Amino acid sequence: MAKQQEAIQAIRGMHDILPDQSPYWQWLENHARQVLAAYGYQEIRLPVVEKTELFKRSIGEVTDIVEKEMYTFEDRNGDSLTLRPEGTAGCLRACLEHGLLHNQSHRLWYYGPMFRHERPQKGRYRQFYQLGVETYGMPGPDVDAEMILLTDRLWKKIGIRGKVQLQINSLGDSAERAAYRSILVDYFRRHPDKLDADSLRRLETNPLRILDSKNPDMAELLQQGPVLLDHLGAESLAHFNGLTATLDELGVEYRLNTRLVRGLDYYGKTVFEWVTDELGSQGTICAGGRYDGLIEQLGGKANHAIGFAMGMERILALVEQLDNVRPEPAVDVYMIRVGAAAEKAGMLLAERIRDQIAGLRLQVNCGGGSFKSQFRKADKSGAAYAIILGDAEAERHEAALKSLRVEQEQSTLNHAELLRTLGDWHHNKTFN
Repeated sequence: MAKQQEAIQAIRGMHDILPDQSPYWQWLENHARQVLAAYGYQEIRLPVVEKTELFKRSIGEVTDIVEKEMYTFEDRNGDSLTLRPEGTAGCLRACLEHGLLHNQSHRLWYYGPMFRHERPQKGRYRQFYQLGVETYGMPGPDVDAEMILLTDRLWKKIGIRGKVQLQINSLGDSAERAAYRSILVDYFRRHPDKLDADSLRRLETNPLRILDSKNPDMAELLQQGPVLLDHLGAESLAHFNGLTATLDELGVEYRLNTRLVRGLDYYGKTVFEWVTDELGSQGTICAGGRYDGLIEQLGGKANHAIGFAMGMERILALVEQLDNVRPEPAVDVYMIRVGAAAEKAGMLLAERIRDQIAGLRLQVNCGGGSFKSQFRKADKSGAAYAIILGDAEAERHEAALKSLRVEQEQSTLNHAELLRTLGDWHHNKTFN
């Protein structure tokens, strides 16, 4: 007797999104698309695989992402390719490749899976989904404010605004950061006994990232250290004040976090994060900032850019805590067919309904079954109505219509009446 083969399971950290979960994803995605459209942002669709060199040049070769976390492989031509660990580099590559930045400004968004070989935990996966938003060609603080207003509107729309806090900071320009970095390194070197091993390593490679340490034993040292905002020049300070003035005027609450930084040199001026204390250690749900310097780093002419990315799994984890979020069922109407004549007539009637009522989601029972078992399926589908068709109704060109969610008398209708009734209901449902 042949031995049964062991079942193949998903790769660790790469999870399935099952049918009972996907309505929540679709609900969030639809809300995000509506908000992005309201601000005039356009979708760009990008490859999942890019040349490894793109991420080495953008993220940096001496980073945990490039050294430890990227899924990199050689293709049949011997080229080194990488599953994208983030979306900004690919979006900018596409804009440069297709000449979208020459004397133009753009508001773009993209959505899809990203890949990092990290230790899987709640809110952190090896395949995870991000929605990214990028703008190009706009130097002023007004578009920085627009980015924050857009996210603020989305949180309100999906009901989590009370669960998140906006934190902002300015990193100044490259010269200001270089001068501050020297001051910061001098400060930390006077207190080597208070730095943990990770911070001692970063002191030589990326001292600004020490400010982002979550080690409680270093909290006092960081609190008393020099602040970058105190070392900004007039232009950087005016840019940041322009942003905060707009947020104040529009009533967007925020907290100035002078320890909020980015680990890459091409970030400058505005940085922001939306954080929550309801997801444990994975508290950041959205992070953004200006990255004007990356454009030249990837071979383009000097220009302006700001963007953000939001983690969809973390946002959905907050949404799951809400009592009032119930995504719409996938089915509007379920057709029950009992009898050979009903099965044949029902399929024809279903196609006629779909032809005449655009957008109505009609599921026809397939595979037979008793009336009782089909009715259970109709109720489980979440449909608002069941169309019930037996051989007698098929012969008379009629069907019964039964409400499954509202107390309402079942009615038997001819096909024209059925189409009119369903059409009126679907129109009111769509436009109310």
